[in-house]
Amino acid sequence: MRRTIAVVSAGLRQPSSTRMLADRLADAARRELEQLGAEVDVEVIELRDHAHDLVNNLLAGYPSEELKRVHETVAGADALIAVTPTFSASFNGFFKMFVEVLDDTALVDKPVLVAATGGTGRHSLVLEHALRPVFTYLHAVVVPTAVFAAPEDWGAGDTAESSLVHRIDRAAGELAREVDRRDKPTHTDPFDNPTPFAHLLGAE
Repeated sequence: MRRTIAVVSAGLRQPSSTRMLADRLADAARRELEQLGAEVDVEVIELRDHAHDLVNNLLAGYPSEELKRVHETVAGADALIAVTPTFSASFNGFFKMFVEVLDDTALVDKPVLVAATGGTGRHSLVLEHALRPVFTYLHAVVVPTAVFAAPEDWGAGDTAESSLVHRIDRAAGELAREVDRRDKPTHTDPFDNPTPFAHLLGAE
């Protein structure tokens, strides 16, 4: 079966440690799913590339065509990997805007792996105090292992003993198993069948 993983990275700079972590998680999840017999496509979404569209969506109430395609990618994916830098003990503004304009049914029963980066390991609580509650509210299935990467984690090397590598592999395995036991997702665009205006007015 062909599976799709949507990867949302809310990093601000290029290159960014947030995107680096997102890529590492996506590669690990792909490997785990392939070992379970799936063919895997990975769709990476850099929120910084959609910054203006996100603001316009909040102001106008509807997405641009480009942002609508992003929403469709996330809603139609078998799983989501969401990675954000830590700002003021929470996710950053790009990430918040993206969640706010996402259709509230897009992530229902969808396996989600949450991850974050930060300047110090003390920020790791962002995973449990900010990210996990948001996705639980959206009725996603957040895998038990969340991954945080501080600057010192990148210097540990890529050996099997590396704590970051271990956390990435464990989280990716949990995500792959959640995907493997589910059918392909179905998602209805809320704008496909709008309620007629006359009906809204109570006309016959």
